[in-house]
Amino acid sequence: MIASIQKFFNQFIAPEAGQHTPAGEKALQVATAALLLEMMRMDNRFAEEERHSVEQTLQKQFALDAGQLAELIELAKEEASQATGYHQFTSLINQHCDLEQKVQIVENLWHVAMADGHIDAHESHLMRKIGDLLHVGHANYIAAKQRARVRAGLPAD
Repeated sequence: MIASIQKFFNQFIAPEAGQHTPAGEKALQVATAALLLEMMRMDNRFAEEERHSVEQTLQKQFALDAGQLAELIELAKEEASQATGYHQFTSLINQHCDLEQKVQIVENLWHVAMADGHIDAHESHLMRKIGDLLHVGHANYIAAKQRARVRAGLPAD
């Protein structure tokens, strides 16, 4: 898995000469894509709104062109299908991302979970697990959930 992620970094995300892209941004892209895809399939229902939310989130968050986005999603699908858990993704994030970036990942995950208009119990469980693995405190976790709820146009809990 790490070799595939490294290949993606080198091919699409590695900074060009003179560009200053933090390492955290690189890890954020691959790990976020894998986690967003996992969230999308968590409720065992394919919702077009969730797929669209994943693509929109990745494109907006990382300013990827269509080719980079397709490659990132394909790599993330492959990595997620081979993963035995979420630790490999969250450990990359924890190594390279600050708290603000991790909270943004949590918010994006909530946004995907809410894209179809409701939150499944499996989605809630995954969110708690990912929040814990990313060491996102309860206040930040809840604030990210509320921001995602507002973005999705859903009423408050």
